Amino acid sequence: MSLDWQGAWLAVIHHPLFGIAITLGAYQVVLAGYEKTRWVFLQPVLVSMLVVIGVLVSCGLDYAEYRKSTEILSILLGPATVALAVPLYLNLRRIRQLFWPVLTTLVIGGVFATALCVGLGSVLGADHMILMTMAPKSVTSPIAMLVAEQIGGVAALAAVFVLITGVIGGIFGPGLLTLAGVQSPEARGMALGLTAHAVGTSAALQEGEECGAFAALAMSLMGVATALFLPLAVSLVA
Repeated sequence: MSLDWQGAWLAVIHHPLFGIAITLGAYQVVLAGYEKTRWVFLQPVLVSMLVVIGVLVSCGLDYAEYRKSTEILSILLGPATVALAVPLYLNLRRIRQLFWPVLTTLVIGGVFATALCVGLGSVLGADHMILMTMAPKSVTSPIAMLVAEQIGGVAALAAVFVLITGVIGGIFGPGLLTLAGVQSPEARGMALGLTAHAVGTSAALQEGEECGAFAALAMSLMGVATALFLPLAVSLVA
């Protein structure tokens, strides 16, 4: 009796749980490697994404099938985001004490991050559509896609800029903050959450609960401020 190895292999890669398995497996392996080596270029989100892409290409699976098999992970993004309220609550007293510094950082950092991005893009010759797509790069993808569409950008491309921003911030942000002599967990968290959204918040949580709490706060406030004020600012300038 001979085994149908090809049939068995096809059954495995087309199993409804295959996408979840390779996603979680790749992330856990890369995360373990990162925690052991602390090598900045072994950023879990970036490297695990490349691993998953490699597996999909080598197995001949298209994105539609992968996305369908990982829908549960997309659904769990909501509760995972809400769970960021836990470190916020645990550090609520400290956040209240630093209300004005937090607000000042949000205003200055948010305006600078957006204006610098648009300004550099304009100097380098990017057209209006690209500029409007890049403008909300420092917030989470759902907000960035919605805002980009409102102000004349491309939602799908905005998600790409968000991913690039988060990965770069997650890789280089902690090191640059250390190089600049920033040791305060509150300041480090605000900087990472403000500029690198969820990926930066993930990096901040690895540094400590307090750092993660301020990163989650900065990410949330930056998202709200961008959704409210960026379309208004664009309409006033246009």
